[in-house]
Amino acid sequence: MGYEFDWSAVLDVKVWLSAMSVTLSYAVATITGGLLIGVLVGVAMLSRFWPLQAVAGGYVQFFRCTPLMVQIVWFYYALPIIAGFRVPAWLAGGLGLTLYMGAFCAEIFRAGVISIDKGQWNAARSLGMSQFQMMRHIILPQAARRMVPPFVNQSVLQLKNTSLLYVVAVPDLMYKSYELAASTYRPLETYTAVAIIYFIILYPLTKIAKRLEARADR
Repeated sequence: MGYEFDWSAVLDVKVWLSAMSVTLSYAVATITGGLLIGVLVGVAMLSRFWPLQAVAGGYVQFFRCTPLMVQIVWFYYALPIIAGFRVPAWLAGGLGLTLYMGAFCAEIFRAGVISIDKGQWNAARSLGMSQFQMMRHIILPQAARRMVPPFVNQSVLQLKNTSLLYVVAVPDLMYKSYELAASTYRPLETYTAVAIIYFIILYPLTKIAKRLEARADR
């Protein structure tokens, strides 16, 4: 085709480091926030109070069954119309990512708890344990081991999902690569570089996830 690569267009390390810091900051913050929401919503899903269970289940199904990009765009463009005040891009992106992660964490938590054999529950009750004591000393320690691998896998996906922040102009890796490609007219080099950066970040995490899965299966 006669195309000549020019990698000098993508060798500005400061640009990539700045964008990477934004991407990693969003990943850490939204994973942490999503985990906290997931635990609370997961507990609500396991509640015997059906209205609470219904609200929690509705939240999980809504955010799991709608595209993340649509959620981010909705928080940025539609929420200000409803709420009557402007939502900054960084907040709209953070809300979308956090609530999306929270929905998946809630399902991971719920699945981990109900995966524990019923005999464990019955044995704890026969010892006279309260619901709190049973969850703290018997159920959660066992369930946590089963929750870790899917949580790590979901965290890897969440880091990749931060690339959708570009739709609201948050200066993450994807948005910076878009700007760089537009200014240098070198899209092949730019998007190849950003793909390599994502690979360097995510590959070790996928290996960790596989090791955790193998350990949980023992």
